Amino acid sequence: MLYGYRVHGPYDPARGHRFNPAKLLIDPYAQALHGRLEWSDALFGYRVGGRRQDALPDRRDSASGMPKGRVVDPAFTWGDDRAPNRPWGDTIVYELHLRGFTRQHPEVAPPLRGTCAGLASQPVLAYLRALGITAVELLPVHANLDDRHLVQKGLSNYWGYNTLSFFAPEPKYLAHGDPAEFKLMVRRLHDAGIEVLLDVVYNHTCEGNQFGPTLSFRGIDNASYYRLVPDNPRFYIDETGCGNTVNVSHPRVLQMVMDSLRYWVTEMRVDGFRFDLASTVAREPHGYDPGGGFLDAVRQDPTLSRVKLIAEPWDVGPGGYQVGNFPPGWAEWNDRYRDCVRRTWRGDDAMLPELAARLTASSDIFEHQGRRPWCSVNFVTSHDGFTLEDLVSYDHKHNQANGEDNRDGHNENLGWNHGAEGPTEDVEIRALRLRQKCNLLATLLLSQGTPMLLAGDEFGRSQGGNNNAYCQDNPISWIDWTVRRPEDDLLLSFVRRLIALRRANPAFRQDHFLHGIEVSRSEGRDIVWFVPQGSEKTEPQWRDPFARCLGMVVNGAAVRGTPGRERLGAACFFVIFNAFHDAVAFTAPDYPGVIQWRRVLEAVPAEEADGLAELLSPGDGFAVPSRSVWVFRAIVDRAAPEGSEP
Repeated sequence: MLYGYRVHGPYDPARGHRFNPAKLLIDPYAQALHGRLEWSDALFGYRVGGRRQDALPDRRDSASGMPKGRVVDPAFTWGDDRAPNRPWGDTIVYELHLRGFTRQHPEVAPPLRGTCAGLASQPVLAYLRALGITAVELLPVHANLDDRHLVQKGLSNYWGYNTLSFFAPEPKYLAHGDPAEFKLMVRRLHDAGIEVLLDVVYNHTCEGNQFGPTLSFRGIDNASYYRLVPDNPRFYIDETGCGNTVNVSHPRVLQMVMDSLRYWVTEMRVDGFRFDLASTVAREPHGYDPGGGFLDAVRQDPTLSRVKLIAEPWDVGPGGYQVGNFPPGWAEWNDRYRDCVRRTWRGDDAMLPELAARLTASSDIFEHQGRRPWCSVNFVTSHDGFTLEDLVSYDHKHNQANGEDNRDGHNENLGWNHGAEGPTEDVEIRALRLRQKCNLLATLLLSQGTPMLLAGDEFGRSQGGNNNAYCQDNPISWIDWTVRRPEDDLLLSFVRRLIALRRANPAFRQDHFLHGIEVSRSEGRDIVWFVPQGSEKTEPQWRDPFARCLGMVVNGAAVRGTPGRERLGAACFFVIFNAFHDAVAFTAPDYPGVIQWRRVLEAVPAEEADGLAELLSPGDGFAVPSRSVWVFRAIVDRAAPEGSEP
């Protein structure tokens, strides 16, 4: 059964009312949509082009151009499906676009490419398992709208941050048109031990500002669903940059958002959410409120309080930047981590003090109210901005394909092309770019906190320098699985080793913030920082703006259940970050209980690593190659009595 609503009431924009029964409206609770929206002036509640702008209603019937709600049978055989329930500390997030990830996958059947069924196919699941990630974070899957101006240019709202319905999956992501396909995808990902997180957009809708179309919420109750300017309700408060702001402080709107979230958890069995512009959703009329209605409702909800919750902790409104200010139970995207790590490997001055804070889960931002290191979602790249390949290949954005004369997208990306803008055949530049990609990813996956990897970064996916590919539903955004350079396979192998190292060693994912606190007399402190001379870094040395090489001993002994030196040997690592353009002479540190350091990972070409011994004793000198990361595991004297001096 297909259906829509017509809602009668006053058309009086000056009072915030935009009822128009000539416009067919989508039920906000519809669980499936049928048909595509066909743009025309009839979709607008007012007379487009009229001399009084939006003052007069348009009486044309919009039904022929509107998608319709579809009644669905919710029955589905979940069988023995079990949510992975991965602890936050063990989580590795993999951000991907459901359509773009498989749209060009050669091992996925053509009818299934770009759909839920494609992501649930065996070749894709096998790839994700082999990579080692624990959760996929899907860009918006709610039914959404392609903006009229994009359609007129032959483009689309590819990312999907333009929600039309908060309960219905986007129809083009369903190969067979049945929402049960989404459930099957979740079940198969769960079978593979992978959690499903949804990027959700409750901060605005696709209806835009006062000159936007009337498709659902605006025609049902404009003055309730949207935040309007108090003394001139014809206009919308826009704290999202998208024309309108959903009024989540209204009890019925809050109820709808909560019902939607519960639906995706209970009926679709997803494992959590990433909230786009979460500061907006947490706003009350007076501004962002960590104790406001939405955050309180989630905190006390027996269903939602148990799933993973990630905030994008900013919006464009007053006081919108709220990194570190979400309540306990929430994780947050940490853009300060992104910028610091990019600047460090670009070679900027005076970065090491901040780098140390970011490596240890940004305790300066998150350590309050009992929050844990996992609250910091660390990332170097995301869907918004350069891919990792483009970060090391371009100094400037190249967004010409978006049709805005390269004016859109961020201008300051902290990228570095290493000597040539874009692709090059220069062997030295390509080798340096590979090394820098390894450095950036090694930093990410060896940091405390929750790492997030952008899909395709593990093998050098490029968007040709486009840092705002939101409108590119084409090979610019789709992952190319077939064209691989030799360095791409090397990078993929390195990333798999990195993820395996992190997952096998709790030292890199501890549940408490590290401050150099002594674990025990025989096991040393939880973290110690070293200079190349092998001594502990002093306060004056931290202030050296030209220092670019940092040693870190991270000790996970406190998170191991086994006692003494067995625990220390399994948990203690010595990591070197060298952002200098030249090699650095380093001395292996003397650390309690450690008799040798065994090299287990290096972010440099293999021929340079061959020159370093596998084992180092405390006090041994060695050369750390330029722009590289080295990882050593402690070997301890197991014969020494517990508690004795090293």
